[in-house]
Amino acid sequence: MLDTIAENQPDRRPAILVCVYETADPLWNALDGGDGWAPPGARLRPVGPGEPADLAQLITGELDHADCRAVLLVGRTRKSDGFRVQMRAENRALTGGKKLSQTGPGMARATAPVAEMVRALNEAGLIADATSDSEEDVGSYLLYRVLTALPDNADAPAVGLLRAPSTLDEAQLRLGIQTAAAAMARHLSPLPRARLS
Repeated sequence: MLDTIAENQPDRRPAILVCVYETADPLWNALDGGDGWAPPGARLRPVGPGEPADLAQLITGELDHADCRAVLLVGRTRKSDGFRVQMRAENRALTGGKKLSQTGPGMARATAPVAEMVRALNEAGLIADATSDSEEDVGSYLLYRVLTALPDNADAPAVGLLRAPSTLDEAQLRLGIQTAAAAMARHLSPLPRARLS
């Protein structure tokens, strides 16, 4: 007789937080309309929208859990007609040109596999590029806050910011989010049993 696997075994797939940070953005519809879709080898955990400081605290708190291995921030771009993957964020407050942190670095680099995300988006038939140009909005604020809260070790979670233009329909937005998440998931390994406690 074959042994059956218990239904209540812990899910050993790493989690990717997907944060649509703008209130009432149609990107939420694109994310919610995925019918439970998850990239192979990972699971998605939607968060947001909310107040920027609260979201930053929520995300950094979730990254303290062993199963959370990546963050995909999703927002809008006003500078392109295609998707943009932002590669860095500057130390700027939301309310003007002053610094967010007096002791933090002037700039923080995304830890997500940016080149692979852009390549995957292009292969899916979507216009996409990578940019070092930081837009002064909640997305850049969150990217900086989350990146500067990461531990300084080789096993740091993948954190990236995907920006979508307002000209795309819901199906294209969904494809873009799913494609970027799948590219991130390919770099995540299953969680070891000891880390799930």
